[in-house]
Amino acid sequence: MVKISDVLTHVLNPLIIIGLVLLAVAFLTLIERKILGYMQLRKGPNMVGPYGIFQPIADGVKLFTKEPVRPSTSSQILFLATPLLALTLALTLWAPLPLPQPLADLNLSILFILAMSSLAVYSILGSGWASNSKYALVGALRAVAQTISYEVSLGLILLSIIIFTGTFSLQVFATAQENIWLLFPTWPLAAMWVVSTIAETNRSPFDLAEGESELVSGFNVEYAGGPFALFFLAEYANILFMNALTAILFLGSTSHHSMPAAATGKIMLKLAFMAVVFLWIRAAFPRFRYDQLMHLIWKAFLPLALGLLLWHLALPIAAGSLPPM
Repeated sequence: MVKISDVLTHVLNPLIIIGLVLLAVAFLTLIERKILGYMQLRKGPNMVGPYGIFQPIADGVKLFTKEPVRPSTSSQILFLATPLLALTLALTLWAPLPLPQPLADLNLSILFILAMSSLAVYSILGSGWASNSKYALVGALRAVAQTISYEVSLGLILLSIIIFTGTFSLQVFATAQENIWLLFPTWPLAAMWVVSTIAETNRSPFDLAEGESELVSGFNVEYAGGPFALFFLAEYANILFMNALTAILFLGSTSHHSMPAAATGKIMLKLAFMAVVFLWIRAAFPRFRYDQLMHLIWKAFLPLALGLLLWHLALPIAAGSLPPM
């Protein structure tokens, strides 16, 4: 017999997570504008509410009450469906994350994350094609090529970490890092991972999909109002997700013996630190050229990630703990 408490738990918990993620996204935009402002010797938002704290709410109200404009030659259904698909995928990715307990307890949670993040390509390509605009299409093709390329390095890095820890489950990473964070023994992988997550989320200095000087915002150039806000929420939700995943994979995650409140607080602190690193990088580095972006992944990260993967495969075989293939 199905209990009402179980139903409420399975309904309320996802809604609470979604609400908290969207709230965090809203205030991440405020923190970003504040940090960039102080790094550039200006104030940032400081008029709407004390210290500008209500600025994200004002921006959200403005976007969702603005009349959505759709190009007359666009594909109507796909044009409106892709922003919803982007946000849905961005929120679904949070399900297997142990924060400190996951919404979905999956033994193959890393494979689930790789599969769901790969589907985001369709929302980008669909929005660029459905807009029926050369600028949107070029921006979409750039973003798709960039995303697919850096997914290769992310997958190889994850394979090395899986071999290193012996698990596909994110929950077991806390146990694997009780003595030492994976950041220290696998620091080349961690460095490549951080750079690849910046490129995967189209953040500066790898924001070639937007390319304001050439494409005037890229694949979402024809979007306004609510649909644009959905793309914006999806992008920043993906940034927070990648930061949380970095904290779980390389910064120790949390111990199962910790109190839930303390464990959640530790994850949030590590997530906030990684978010500040993302913003710091945006303020410090100029945008790459597209050929430099592709050279970095195919000529630098791919050979190094493959070499480290073979190294992590060879060590257990040499030690006799893994049967030879």
